[in-house]
Amino acid sequence: MSPGTRRLAQLGSLAALAGLWETAVRLDWVDSLFVAAPSAVARAILLIAPEAGRLLGETLGKTVLAYALSVGLGIGLGLVIGAVRHLYDVLNPFLVALYALPKILVLPWILLIFGLGTPPAVVYGTLHGFFPICLLVIGGVRDIDRIPVLVARSMGATTWQVYWKVILPAVLPAVLAGMRLGIIFCLLGVLVVEMFGGIRGTGFLLTTLANAFQPAELFAATALVSFLSVAVVLALEGLNRRLSHWR
Repeated sequence: MSPGTRRLAQLGSLAALAGLWETAVRLDWVDSLFVAAPSAVARAILLIAPEAGRLLGETLGKTVLAYALSVGLGIGLGLVIGAVRHLYDVLNPFLVALYALPKILVLPWILLIFGLGTPPAVVYGTLHGFFPICLLVIGGVRDIDRIPVLVARSMGATTWQVYWKVILPAVLPAVLAGMRLGIIFCLLGVLVVEMFGGIRGTGFLLTTLANAFQPAELFAATALVSFLSVAVVLALEGLNRRLSHWR
């Protein structure tokens, strides 16, 4: 299937889904009190766009900060833990256990310690994004063929040169996979804090609209967040293709 045909099929599928959705609401197959028609959602986007855009900007700012911390800590610690066997043997079981721990359990403690505002959202977002990035990088380092590393060391390469010239290019797919997952997890963490912590942002807006039984506006705000998430993931996918040439 050619790219043009594939894109046409995708757009056709979305149009068919929207048409079925609109028909279901207009024929009362679903309760319009809870499910708004696409036409109503489109009108609601125009109405809430100014306020939702400002709040989305605040959410995005917290997410970017949490993501930067997650990427820095996750890649840095992942490279070190994956490359040093003793650290891997000691720390990896704890990282896996903490990753499996439901993060919502620590949210009350984060709110208690950091209060309300930007800090708890950034901390919780970082907590969500750090573990998938770190564990994927650790796995990527552990799967590296050791022969190039031994060859580089035998030729007098320093530790920094081994990391930069051998390990990092080899682990790049795992790093980029972790970064794609990390941004979604960071955004999720920030939204959760805004929803349950009553902190200003898109999450708080979503909760307010749901409690007010405004389905059209709720769907519109959800669509804006979804568009942002898809755009960020596509941008990271483009970065992946560019960096693959360097690898």
